[in-house]
Parts: sequence; structure tokens; C-alpha cells
Amino acid sequence: QVQLVESGGGLVQAGDSLRLSCAASGLTFSTWNMGWFRQAPGKEREFVAGVTRSGINTYYADSMKGRFTISRDNTKNTVYLQMRSLKPDDTAAYYCAASALAAISTNYNAYKYWGQGTQVTVSS
Repeated sequence: QVQLVESGGGLVQAGDSLRLSCAASGLTFSTWNMGWFRQAPGKEREFVAGVTRSGINTYYADSMKGRFTISRDNTKNTVYLQMRSLKPDDTAAYYCAASALAAISTNYNAYKYWGQGTQVTVSS
């Protein structure tokens, strides 16, 4: 049984930093590309960042470039999302997901497994 479990969310102030973690089990972690998505109330789920199997290649949504960093530790079966200079617009539930595609995809339909999400709330 595949499980992706996010953690690290919380309530922070604008300008603060936060690091999310996603621990994977039940799959050969190093063979899956990993992504982070987010969904705010009343909005569609949107791509945040992705990382390839090896961790060498990453890709970010334009609004996250320079503020967010995705990384992974295949020895710990964990993917991370370091978020800096947080803004109230970053308030959302953040989800990690696993994709079997060869390249990083920004389309949520490309991801087979999903975590339950962790809430990030940024106050102004």
C-alpha cells in the first residue's frame, strides 16, 4: 500500500519560511518523479514544483521561482519543499504526489499517488 504523508504545515506570518516534508512508503521511491501541488479554497489545484528521480533536475511554477526549493532524499524516501518569503496568497493545502512519467509534469493527472495534504496559512 502506497502512502505519502505530508508534514510541516502551519500558521506563519508574511515573510516567514516553512519547510514541508513528504514521507513515502510502499513504493520504490527513487523510481518516481515527485511533485508538490497546492489548492486554495475555491481554486483549482495548481502545480508548485517537481523533482526528478535522481533529484538533479527540478522545475517550478513561475510564481514560486526564487522563493521555493524542492529537494529529495532517496535514502529517507522523503521529498521536501522549502518555502521562503511567504505571502498570504501562498495560503493553501499543499500536496505531494508521485509520477511515473519520464519527465516532470505540471499536470496533476500525471501523478498517480497523492498525500492527504498539509495546510499552510500565511497571515498578513
